[in-house]
Amino acid sequence: MLKSKKDSNNDPAHEEGETIPEEEKLHPTDGTASDQDTETAEETQETTDEQAQLMAELNEARAEAQEYLDGWQRARAEFANYKKRVERENQDSYKRVTGDILSRYLNVIDDLELALKEQPQEGDAGAWAKGIELIYQKLLGMLETEGVKRIQAEGETFDPLLHEALSHEESSEHEDGQIIDVIRQGYKMDERVLRPALVRVAK
Repeated sequence: MLKSKKDSNNDPAHEEGETIPEEEKLHPTDGTASDQDTETAEETQETTDEQAQLMAELNEARAEAQEYLDGWQRARAEFANYKKRVERENQDSYKRVTGDILSRYLNVIDDLELALKEQPQEGDAGAWAKGIELIYQKLLGMLETEGVKRIQAEGETFDPLLHEALSHEESSEHEDGQIIDVIRQGYKMDERVLRPALVRVAK
């Protein structure tokens, strides 16, 4: 017996004349929900994969940025060291050249010191000697402005780095190794000895 057209449209899961529950009418069990769940799972997996890829790219970019930063910091430190070295070399070169130039004036000081020792004590000679002394003090001031200072010698203990011994003499008034007298003054520029002091040393 053939079913009517009306019957053919009924749910095959139910027999003819059976009442279909409203829940099944609203939520049919024809596999649609299962397909949606599968699609959602696939989309979730794709999102997870994309996030993992982005995280990997981010970590790679961070590592590359750190490498560039380390390289830049090394280059900056090397440049700073190079700059300091060049400045130090320039300063040393300047001091060496300046010291060589200023050492030429030391003989002038020697002559002035000799003249002061032999100055007359009477008449106009005293005024003349006073003038020479002023010149001498002015010249010493010029040298000191350039960093040149006299080496302390008289009464000091002999130091071969600062003093040059002209003689070693017996002396009851001085200790062994003590400087008795300064024959010629010595000078230094900062820590560099331009000329050692020429001295007599007690023994």
